[in-house]
Amino acid sequence: MLKSLTSVSLALVLATATPLMAQETAEQPASEDTTTEATEGSADQLLDLGTPTDQALRIGQRYSKEKFGDWDLACVRTESGEDPCSLLQVLLDEEGGAVAEVSMFRIEQANGGQAVAGATVIAPLETLLPAGLTISVDGAPGKRYNFSFCNPAGCIAQIGLTEADINAFKQGKQAIFSLRPAPSPDKVVSVPMSLNGFTTGYNAVDVVKQ
Repeated sequence: MLKSLTSVSLALVLATATPLMAQETAEQPASEDTTTEATEGSADQLLDLGTPTDQALRIGQRYSKEKFGDWDLACVRTESGEDPCSLLQVLLDEEGGAVAEVSMFRIEQANGGQAVAGATVIAPLETLLPAGLTISVDGAPGKRYNFSFCNPAGCIAQIGLTEADINAFKQGKQAIFSLRPAPSPDKVVSVPMSLNGFTTGYNAVDVVKQ
């Protein structure tokens, strides 16, 4: 479908451009230079020359700077140009619908803290908050984390990850995020998080100073 649409669109552009170019050429002296100028001028009016992406972004807008397997290095545009970045993955259900979002960053260790990384997990509204969020890797025993609050975007869990947690992600193939919906508290919803590209992406992400 895309190939057919592209062919039709290109044909329409060329069909529209040809009479305009011929008309401009006929009105001017038939020299090689003026014909070239008329052709270039008409093409510029008909074709989108594009806008550099770094100029099109607004302050505060998030964009994907680089891909690492199934992860995005997601950055936020700032006035200074020093855009903070985190490692991002949107978790999908079996039908391809977005269920949750994981945004991860490294933490500079200080004062004997155990957390070497932090993550913000956004789960759907109507998540059963007291049940928390459980994360396990490749079938190993999981860890349970509490939700902090909910807003219109969803329910937020701000979690700390130890060196052992990060090593499990680096060595694993898939993590499972499990939660319970408030309307059906007896039901467990499990969503996979791919670890493809995690190690390379984690090494590239920003370190946040405490």
